[in-house]
Amino acid sequence: MLQELSVQIVKPQVWVGCTLTAVAAYAIYRFGQLLLRALQPHVPSQLLPVLKVLWALAVLISWVAVATAVAYLPSVPILFSLGRDIMEGFRHSAGQLVVVLAMALIAWNLISALAHRIVAEEEFNRRSVRVQTLKGVVESTLRVTVVLLSAIAGLQALGVNATSLLAGVSVLGLAVGFGAQSLIKDVFNGFFILLEDQYGVGDVITVNTGQLTGGVERLNLRVTALRAMDGTMHIIPNGQIQTVSVSSKDWSRVVAQVDVTYTANIDDALRVLQQVSTEIYTDEQWRHFFLEEPEQQGVVQLAPDGVTLRALFKVQPKSQWAIGREFNRRIKIAMDEAGIEIPFPQRSLNFGGAPIEIKLTREDSGRDPRAAQDRERSPVKPTLTRDPDANELT
Repeated sequence: MLQELSVQIVKPQVWVGCTLTAVAAYAIYRFGQLLLRALQPHVPSQLLPVLKVLWALAVLISWVAVATAVAYLPSVPILFSLGRDIMEGFRHSAGQLVVVLAMALIAWNLISALAHRIVAEEEFNRRSVRVQTLKGVVESTLRVTVVLLSAIAGLQALGVNATSLLAGVSVLGLAVGFGAQSLIKDVFNGFFILLEDQYGVGDVITVNTGQLTGGVERLNLRVTALRAMDGTMHIIPNGQIQTVSVSSKDWSRVVAQVDVTYTANIDDALRVLQQVSTEIYTDEQWRHFFLEEPEQQGVVQLAPDGVTLRALFKVQPKSQWAIGREFNRRIKIAMDEAGIEIPFPQRSLNFGGAPIEIKLTREDSGRDPRAAQDRERSPVKPTLTRDPDANELT
């Protein structure tokens, strides 16, 4: 036996045959494990471990027998004849179908395992968006490919001529294509969305000029799934997307705007705006979000109720909402400290010839609630959650 083994083991075809049979044996073992897992609710808990061990032993012994037959070791009569019988059995349709199903199961699980190992960076950037998007598209495409190849191989194992079947399917697909133009349009549009990196998973977009807004939670060749602020999931066929407004592409901008009354000292108000913008820019907690120094635009509008002042912050994508909220908090405190009034609703009612002015006020409690405010430290922890669009909460 050892002399025969030493002669056969140096042959490349023996190594190839043993490797292929080992892969097939592992596939069948995993297929059996899947069946045992499905039977778990119907089998006593004490019996299940015994069945798993018996199944593992059966697969191991069968592979050793097949490897003995592949290496052609007739000096081991029991394993040699058993391996010959197993190989002969797998040449029939039933055996081939089992191998096809087992290999398809391994490929399916391997795709899932590899997909879970691909983890995008925690920091939001175009690379992480592309990784998340292509991960889902490639995973779904590979799974469809595994299903199609397994179906063709299974039909071949059952004796169906797959070549003629594919020819018939192609003619049928051509006929169906004329009635499924919208599906083809969805796929083509989805392909160019991915190719041109128009948007991806994690981006915040507005579709078709404000009809739907949300974060892209899933994207494939056929549909785009948007998650609105209230949790609603919008499923949009890619072919129906005409225009897309992306709020998280490359960089974003905060329109830091505040209104003051006409009685306020505008120069003082502009100095406060400059001071607050500089504070946020130099704050260690917010500095890394900024791409440029704040731009002061000054007085941009003389509105009916007040004077509008504005600054612009160029920041990292998806950070504009958090920085905008922090700016609103700080500018309110700074204006209070400087004694600059922010407009509030006022109405005038005319009775007869003289107007009567009515203001909404409250009783003086003797203590100014604005006295002890620290604008550099927020009482709540700031978050990077985005603000809802106007049509998301209606």
